[in-house]
Amino acid sequence: MSGVEPVRLVLVGAGVMGRAWLAAILAEPGAELAAVVDLDAAAARRAVEEGGVPGVPVGTDAVELAQATGAHAVVDVTVPAAHHPVTTAALFAGLPVLGEKPAADTLARTLSLVAASEATGVLFAVSQSRRYHPHLFAFREQARALGTAGALTTEFFRAPRFGGFRDEMAHPLLLDMAIHPFDTARFLLGAEPVSVYCEEFNPPWSWYAGDAGAAAVFEMSGGTRYSYTGSWCSPGLETSWNGSWRLSAERGSATWDGENPPVLGLADGAAVTVAAAQDPGREIAGALREFLHALRGGPAPMGEVHANVLSLAMVEAAVESAATGARVRIDDALERAHAEALREEDRPEVAEVLRSWTSVRPALAAAGGAVLR
Repeated sequence: MSGVEPVRLVLVGAGVMGRAWLAAILAEPGAELAAVVDLDAAAARRAVEEGGVPGVPVGTDAVELAQATGAHAVVDVTVPAAHHPVTTAALFAGLPVLGEKPAADTLARTLSLVAASEATGVLFAVSQSRRYHPHLFAFREQARALGTAGALTTEFFRAPRFGGFRDEMAHPLLLDMAIHPFDTARFLLGAEPVSVYCEEFNPPWSWYAGDAGAAAVFEMSGGTRYSYTGSWCSPGLETSWNGSWRLSAERGSATWDGENPPVLGLADGAAVTVAAAQDPGREIAGALREFLHALRGGPAPMGEVHANVLSLAMVEAAVESAATGARVRIDDALERAHAEALREEDRPEVAEVLRSWTSVRPALAAAGGAVLR
């Protein structure tokens, strides 16, 4: 696409998050809202009317409406179970997709989407929106300056009452929220997960059907340990939505409260130079901006699906560990998901790509550096 032409986007999903994305699209100078899609066409109509753009077309089929309106790409803000069919249909229609996390509701279906992106040559990026925070980028520069990391910890304690599907999920904290700090840990450390031991629990006062609390310890590449403790039914003294962080490294430590500038503490006699951090924009607005830049020929977004898979693998392996009481190797979880993806796949082109992977992690690394159209 040209550098001046607005990117025409079809927004799929008119719920609470869909409306947040609608506002972000309308506020982004490089984007134009082409249409809004929802299985409930009346909900889509209410969203555009309440968003102040009543003339925007609405419908129930994303590909059909994209073709009718001349849209260039899709923003998928459906429930996780719908991510796979919506994204697959868009990719095979030649439409790049920016999707809400998680990439799909299972790791196996996420690998299917990776293969669909490769088979079509069309970009699929996942909005890990909490990476887009200037203070997080500053925290990462501090982490780099402190040298070899020994331990990274996150505490996350909130008490949201969402209602809806989250209240009925089997693993609401791990499946719907923990992917953010898990992904952030990869980003901060520049390291990948090796294994995890996790326990889940649900306090007696919890309003969630599934376990709303969890504690997990990940071994990361290079030997660093990443520890996560969280609860989604913890009223009082709540942490930031980004959690509260502490890094212990060879030249000192750094902390971040999730909102304000990070704090650096050096070991006695240590001297470090911390590079200036870039401003990636804030949350979904930052993710949208980076996606649009990629469509205009820029580098692949941070959340390009090959690069995003291991964040969801951390979640799925943590759930497995909590269920079995055993330490789970991330590569084992990847290989089991790969086998499941092959069993489930009904598109020959996607199955062919999946069969070409002799091992999942190397396949992700080999293809992930490519900039897809």
